[in-house]
Amino acid sequence: MSDDPYRKLAKVLDTLPNGFPPTDSGLEIRLLEKIFEPEEAELVCDLRLTFETPEQIAQRTGRPLEGLKQMLLSMWKKGQIMGADLGETAFFRMVPWVVGIYEFQVDRMDRELAEMCDEYYEHFAAPSLGKRPHGMRTVPIGQALTPEHRVLPYDHVSGIIENGQSFLLSDCICKKEQRLLDKGCEHPLEVCLVVLPVPGVFDNSAFGRSISKQEAYAVLDKANEAGLVHMTANLESGHSFICNCCGCCCMALKGMTKLGLQEVVNSDFYAQVDPEVCTSCDMCAAGVCQVDAIAEQEGTYRVDRKRCLGCGHCVDVCPVDAIELMRKQPEDRVPPVKDADVFLEELARRRDAASITAPTSSTSVRGRSRTRPCGCVPSGERASTYGPPRAGSSARRTGSPFRLCRSSKASTARSSG
Repeated sequence: MSDDPYRKLAKVLDTLPNGFPPTDSGLEIRLLEKIFEPEEAELVCDLRLTFETPEQIAQRTGRPLEGLKQMLLSMWKKGQIMGADLGETAFFRMVPWVVGIYEFQVDRMDRELAEMCDEYYEHFAAPSLGKRPHGMRTVPIGQALTPEHRVLPYDHVSGIIENGQSFLLSDCICKKEQRLLDKGCEHPLEVCLVVLPVPGVFDNSAFGRSISKQEAYAVLDKANEAGLVHMTANLESGHSFICNCCGCCCMALKGMTKLGLQEVVNSDFYAQVDPEVCTSCDMCAAGVCQVDAIAEQEGTYRVDRKRCLGCGHCVDVCPVDAIELMRKQPEDRVPPVKDADVFLEELARRRDAASITAPTSSTSVRGRSRTRPCGCVPSGERASTYGPPRAGSSARRTGSPFRLCRSSKASTARSSG
């Protein structure tokens, strides 16, 4: 069978700001063959980074409407696209490889797919981790923060929870993949949270399970007890997820523990040990720090500030209060990106500067013709590329794979009782 649909989809995914880089071995094509049937790959290429109804997709692409909604619903359940079932109306959109297709394979991940994803990790992650804008930022545990820290809204994990009205819990794709490869850890698996400010969004979710706000806090407590690092998008506002990560499995943190990179996630904080108080008990270093940023030196323990994530776990476990979480000086802090749309715009500029993407609609990159799909943001274009869709649509275009506008959900909720 021809692999043309897969090569076409690979090119489309690689024109998105997040990227889907080609390999000499064709590994990225084998990944897509594992996840998609040929007709599914073709349909993804016809979608936008805009939530659209099946009727809108059919009208725009000329595809027959008959059977289209059923196919889109099936693809959503397979984690190939993003969907939102609001009762009488359903919306669908394309998603990138990360964050998107890869994470959505959590229920379909098997040993074969895990092996391919693990092999593809260095091709995908190494070129982007440790470069700005950072995709993720650490959110310190509450026990390590004090009023003197002058915590900003994006610095407190409870702020993300309190802003939410819908909560989805799922297994961590990174931990699941590594367990299938017999390289996993004993940390809790069901710890990935999606949080949205609209009620009822996850009632018909294709993956994970809808939970309450109280249950979301219980997940954070479980993650804290396990020493997992809270991380979310490196944004000022619009946070839609909380990952609870370990250094042995997490795609981002493995950049430090496996690839030897520095500062792969953003943080406004770092831990500092008072050598006069430290008793060298080893509590802070022995299996607590996920990235081995604390080590014994000259009879006490010291923190490597370039590796420290500022998560605060070492502060919490120190029995003599010798460790304090410090806010970085202004000149050492990297402000988070304003929102998801601006983040994708900056990411696209970075790829342009590296000659990975092109400012024109079609060009040859590494011997492959690339055509920019609707919704990609090349440099020079404002975030309006991700702005309101065509008149008559009740969903908005967004850089977040989960966000829907309040008005569409509210109006649907009212109409359904």
